[in-house]
Parts: sequence; C-alpha cells; structure tokens
Amino acid sequence: MNRMEQRLQACKQEGKKAFITYMTAGLPDMEGCKKLIQTQEAAGIDAIELGIPFSDPVADGPVIQAASYKSICQGTNLKGVFEMVSQVRKEGCEVPLIFMMYFNTILYYGIEKFVEKCIEVGVDGVIVPDLPFEEQKQFTDVLNAHEHAPIMIQLLTPMSKQRIPMILENARGFVYCVSSMGVTGQAADFHKDIRAYLKEVKSQSNIPVMIGFGIRTAKDVDGVRDLVDGCIVGSHFINMMEESGYDMNVAKTYIETFKQELNA
Repeated sequence: MNRMEQRLQACKQEGKKAFITYMTAGLPDMEGCKKLIQTQEAAGIDAIELGIPFSDPVADGPVIQAASYKSICQGTNLKGVFEMVSQVRKEGCEVPLIFMMYFNTILYYGIEKFVEKCIEVGVDGVIVPDLPFEEQKQFTDVLNAHEHAPIMIQLLTPMSKQRIPMILENARGFVYCVSSMGVTGQAADFHKDIRAYLKEVKSQSNIPVMIGFGIRTAKDVDGVRDLVDGCIVGSHFINMMEESGYDMNVAKTYIETFKQELNA
C-alpha cells in the first residue's frame, strides 16, 4: 500500500470520513503552492489533488479553468510541478498527493518518463478525466510495470451504471464518484438518482467511495453521508484561497472545520 491507501485505511479503522481538497499547482506561485500543501497537511487533510494546469481542461468549470489559465500565464509546467513536489517531500511532507491532469500533458512528457518521475518525487495517485476506461491500457500497462507507481484513480458518473463492474474490477486507492452531470464547480445540486447510483457503487466497491463536484460544506453531503467514505472539494477551495489572497489561516480553519463537521 502507498501513502494514499494507508491514509484511507486509517480513516476506515478510525470510523471517519476522509476529506480531500483540490488545488491548482503553481498558485499563488510555486513557493506559495508548497506552503499551502504543508498547511493543509498540518490541518489534517487526508489527501490533496494537485491540478496540473492545462490549456483545455474539459472537465472543469470556470473557477478551475481560470485558475489553470492564471497558473499557465505565470509559467507553471509539469517539470516545475515535479520540482516543487520533490522539494516538499524533502522537507518532510507525507500527505498523499494526487495529480489531476489531462492525458495530452502525460503524452507530451512521455508516459514511461512521467511514471518514473512520479515514483522519484513521491506522487501517490493520478486522475485523468479525459481518458475513458476503454482507452487506459497504454497508460495503465506502464503503471502496472512499476512496483511503486502512482495509483490510477477511476472516475464514475451517474451514467456509468452498466460499466461499474468493469471499472471497479481492478480499481485501487478510491473510486471518484462524480455527483452530477457537467463540470466542476456547480452548486451541490446532485443528480436526481444520486442515492441509487451511490448504493450501486458502494455495493460493488472494495475500495473507499469518494464523492466530488460542487461540494462546499460538509452539510452538502448530509443526504448521502451513509453511502460514501469521504468527499472532495475543489472549486470552492480555490475560490476561498483566491478571495483571501491565499491566507494560510483561512485554509487551515476551513479544513479543520470541514473535517470536524464531516465526522460529527
């Protein structure tokens, strides 16, 4: 088990729900990005999705699109993010880190080279929203060939019902359940069949079930809390950071409060 699997297992053993945030790599700058990772770890976050800026983030809404564009304009690229992660690991940070990124970035960098670099710097997972399950083999073959490679996190949507067994068969880490149809950052207006969808996933999953897209507060998941093992917040967290000028105390208070309310 890698860091991410160990952390989620610990949450389960403690009877707690896990909390994961999404942040855009390179914001407010590389040093501030590193500080935000460290602040979140100190606040007790269970894992961090680190969004790799991309010019056409098709799964993301306006908040993450704008953050991605801003980061790209500041010169953020995959090489620089790898260097930042390497530094944060050398400084003792052990929080699980998951790259959320688009497949063109991996292809351009080189699949084999990308996986080897993830292992070298300490990346624990990868989410690739524009890579359908049926097209993952080229990537997963390389991941599976390396003992300490990051885990490929699988995404499921309310429309995935017939594909759930196939997608979950060899899944590791956690399954990312998208709460609604559309892009990130929408209001927590979950799909009308959200409970039936999550029940189906939960009944077939041997790994933790996490829900994301549109979540702002722990209260947003009250109606499905019994069916998930935790939740993911992205756009709302980025908005808070932008509006506060990346105030680390705001991040710390939000994470501590959310975790407390999620497990109340």
